[in-house]
Amino acid sequence: MLRHLRMNISSSQSFSLYVQVQAQAMTVTRRCSSRLANADCKASEESNGSKNGVYVRKKRLKSTTEITPNSKTEHGSLPDIEDFSYGKIEATFGQKRGKLEASDHLSSAGKKKHTLTLQRMGAESIVSIKPKDICKTVEPPVNWEEVLKGIRDMRVAKEAPVDSVGCGRAGSFLPPKERRFSVLVGSLLSSQTKDHVNHGAVQRLHQNGLLSAESISNADEASIRSLIYPVGFYMRKAGYLKKVADICLKKYGGDIPSTLDELLALPGIGPKMAHLILHLGWNDVQGICVDTHVHRICNRLGWVSKPGTKQKTSSPEETRVLLESWLPKEEWVEINPLLVGFGQTCCTPLRPHCGECLVNNLCPSAFKEAASPVSKKKN
Repeated sequence: MLRHLRMNISSSQSFSLYVQVQAQAMTVTRRCSSRLANADCKASEESNGSKNGVYVRKKRLKSTTEITPNSKTEHGSLPDIEDFSYGKIEATFGQKRGKLEASDHLSSAGKKKHTLTLQRMGAESIVSIKPKDICKTVEPPVNWEEVLKGIRDMRVAKEAPVDSVGCGRAGSFLPPKERRFSVLVGSLLSSQTKDHVNHGAVQRLHQNGLLSAESISNADEASIRSLIYPVGFYMRKAGYLKKVADICLKKYGGDIPSTLDELLALPGIGPKMAHLILHLGWNDVQGICVDTHVHRICNRLGWVSKPGTKQKTSSPEETRVLLESWLPKEEWVEINPLLVGFGQTCCTPLRPHCGECLVNNLCPSAFKEAASPVSKKKN
């Protein structure tokens, strides 16, 4: 091919054209050689396999799972409201839903292990905890009693919204059965909603005669939506209220469930709400009600951390399990309103008032977050 090209090049043609043609010919030759070499190499790998000890690592495809607000859970219902508020971790033990429990089992080596089974939005992961780590988690933090006393003193000196318009105030003037249902309604509406907004919604339902299972079951969803607006996720919560009212009417005679498992089976009710309803409705203490305030403050104080590390817990449900492992049970009821009010007035989510806090000398997070911005004076 090169000989043919050289013969056809006249003396009038430039030397650069000759160089260009030769370069193109060499490129074609290299491509053909490369393809033949690759084909031979591939055939050799297929025929020899592991005999020559040559292995080709294949790229592992990443598997992605798309989760949308409308995706259904294993129980055939929409995700709980709490899933949208703080990325709830839901634990499973056996077939029970909504519990985070520990279990002992023997490993393949015959050694006893302690495990926690956690489930986040349908993706299950196993966290193994050694017995020595468990001992560390149940050991109370240093000076926790002094810190708790200081927070109590601050709460007495300053009233918080939770004291006057919290879920515990819902339907306080009603008979026991109706009051329990109003507590359930107030708790369901409380997620992602400020206390005064939630209290106003419950009051409007009462003023319109919609604070019982029978009345809500008979009401149309549009009316409920208009009355509870502007609570967070008000459209979804209106649908949950209708479903909850129907269940309470058919299964419990208009009353509410009295066990944790039955409460967790209700649409829109997660662990935080279930424990709160048991506290307020039935005076039954089975766990600590941990919302975003309690979760945040416990991590700031260093009261909880991931087992074996100093990392903060990733969800209120994880915080609840670790907090229950060392906090005396007689403190379980009071700890929620105590820390919620403290979080509303002093230890706020953004720019906490560490300078006003009486326990800032015992808090590992004191003065480490941005202070309130100072407004610039206009010239």
